[in-house]
Amino acid sequence: MHNPRLAGRYAKSLIDLATEKAQLEQVYNDVMYLQAVCKASREFTNLLRSPIIKADKKLAIINAVVVPNVSELTAAFIRLLTVKGRESVLPEIAQAFIEQYDAMKNIHPVKFITAVPVGDDVKNAISERIKTETGLPNIQLKHAVDEELIGGFVIEFDNKRVDASVKRDLEDIKKQFSQNLYSSKVG
Repeated sequence: MHNPRLAGRYAKSLIDLATEKAQLEQVYNDVMYLQAVCKASREFTNLLRSPIIKADKKLAIINAVVVPNVSELTAAFIRLLTVKGRESVLPEIAQAFIEQYDAMKNIHPVKFITAVPVGDDVKNAISERIKTETGLPNIQLKHAVDEELIGGFVIEFDNKRVDASVKRDLEDIKKQFSQNLYSSKVG
């Protein structure tokens, strides 16, 4: 069930409550952990979304997997979601929470994709260059590897994309050859 509006409302409620209780940073870390669990375990996400498994069984599994690693406020929030039958939206709530937290703290996530893994020195240089070029003081660089790029890199941030990959260059060349009007007259 993908319901971004519902996820956004629950995420805002959790941010407001965490701010009121002066536990925003702790809850942010909890939500990052929860998101990592959801991404790492497809079975866990499927469990949350399963209409067949009863809420008490889901809560028992959530208590075993997640609750020992999060604060009491986050655990109470997850229990409330489960009691209300909204546990299926938990991955989307986590994502919405992180996006709202980043907006509140003026943090701009930047995705840096390369064909091969790169070292911290390259990541730091890219971070500094992006800060200088864009004027964004707070960026959070997330690195990913996509071998299909062949070489070069792709940077995505604030709904912008800079594609300096070999794959894109090859696609551009292919497009130019397919549109070449003179090639059909040769020979």
